Amino acid sequence: MRWVRSGMAAVSLGMVVAAAVGLAASLSFSGGSLGAGTVATGRCTNAGLTVFQNLSGSNVASVTVGAIPAACGGATLLVTVTAGAATGSGSANVPAGGGSVTVAIGGTPAAAMAELTDLVLIGP
Repeated sequence: MRWVRSGMAAVSLGMVVAAAVGLAASLSFSGGSLGAGTVATGRCTNAGLTVFQNLSGSNVASVTVGAIPAACGGATLLVTVTAGAATGSGSANVPAGGGSVTVAIGGTPAAAMAELTDLVLIGP
């Protein structure tokens, strides 16, 4: 008796799958194209920047980035500090005349002998 019910369920499932495949086969697709483009972006600096980590205890609380040229004024500075498995990041706006910016770091990773500090300027 059990086999009969299982067999009927399998037949019913097969009919549902066949109906779904049949409906999918009747769908029509129109041709089209995807667009892609590239834009050359200039750099506001190729010069070296100064980077100082400001500690709170043994954690990196903020990073001060200096020697930012005036051409980068108005940009957003993104800073990420990675120490082992811990990562902290933050952002700040660069003043119109450039100079230096202190970025508060969320997540405050512990300062370590081997760590990575990434800087990204977006804009202006």
